[in-house]
Amino acid sequence: MKIAFATDDKTNIAEHFGGSDFIIVATIEGGRIVNKEVREKPGHHTFSGKESHPQTDERGRHGFGAEAEQRHMAIFDIFKDCESLIVNMIGTGACKHFTSSGVRVIATDVKNIDEAIERYIDGRLNHLETHVD
Repeated sequence: MKIAFATDDKTNIAEHFGGSDFIIVATIEGGRIVNKEVREKPGHHTFSGKESHPQTDERGRHGFGAEAEQRHMAIFDIFKDCESLIVNMIGTGACKHFTSSGVRVIATDVKNIDEAIERYIDGRLNHLETHVD
């Protein structure tokens, strides 16, 4: 199985998915990490000059509408081979897009990627709905 992690420093989970620079993809076999791969991720820094980034849902949250959907599709291509995406915070629009595309999104307060992998394997990595904004 493959699990994706949003990161800036390649060791810890980034504070917010949208602003993160990289995706670490960890391959797990037999309950052990057998490979870690770093993939560059487009984010707010990539798209900021190219779109209006409107607040389009009923509660004023960003991440909805045609422009957002195009962003999410481009980002999703980076980790679409993974069964789960582990983040700290993530926008509602991105979270909905990735889950509807078949990837389980887990927003957690665990910072260290290796600790999050251990908890994921053991079934102890909990999703915090309060981390979906």
